[in-house]
Amino acid sequence: MKKSNLIWGSLLIILGVVFGLNALNITNINIFFKGWWTLFIIIPSLIGLLDDKDKKGSLIGLTIGIIFLLAARDIIDFTIIGHLIVPAILVIVGLFLIFKREDKDFVINKEYDKDKEIEVTFSDQTITVDEEFANRKASAVFGKLTLDLTNAKIKKDTNIKLEAVFGSIILILPEGFDVKLKSTPIFGGVSNNYKNGSKTIYIEADAVFGGVTIK
Repeated sequence: MKKSNLIWGSLLIILGVVFGLNALNITNINIFFKGWWTLFIIIPSLIGLLDDKDKKGSLIGLTIGIIFLLAARDIIDFTIIGHLIVPAILVIVGLFLIFKREDKDFVINKEYDKDKEIEVTFSDQTITVDEEFANRKASAVFGKLTLDLTNAKIKKDTNIKLEAVFGSIILILPEGFDVKLKSTPIFGGVSNNYKNGSKTIYIEADAVFGGVTIK
């Protein structure tokens, strides 16, 4: 059993018991304490620390959740948080870029085709590739990119690097490929809905306040 399922299941049971006892006037437990909403940040972050291999995003989320809880409890001033939130985001993203680890065993080729790099900024674009495709990099910054490779000519194992920063990327792959995914979500998410095949596409996806979907 996954640890996350055990934790969420236990929490739901506890809540059900508390609500039931309150309804029968046996107890009068108020679970909506001051700052209760921060649990929606703290609990998923704690679960991420237990289940996720890459724990950086969960640690950041847990830190933010605790800071908000302390502010809601009047232990620290909310005004200070408001002034520091943008600088904190910039520092977090900067540290992520500096100390990001490279997995040498994951990629087969670190040389991306710079002449064919795809960049979307402050726009919504759909790009369909029907030519030969190999070792490409695509990014969406404050925008949305749909990259359709359904008819692309992928002759051998290849790498794809995806970066979504305050934006989203939808990658549509052709059939008949196996997908190996390495992702680093920071206040974002990466989902893989693709069915595996025989050849291999190595996808490295980073989501910073954004999302990446593979299908």
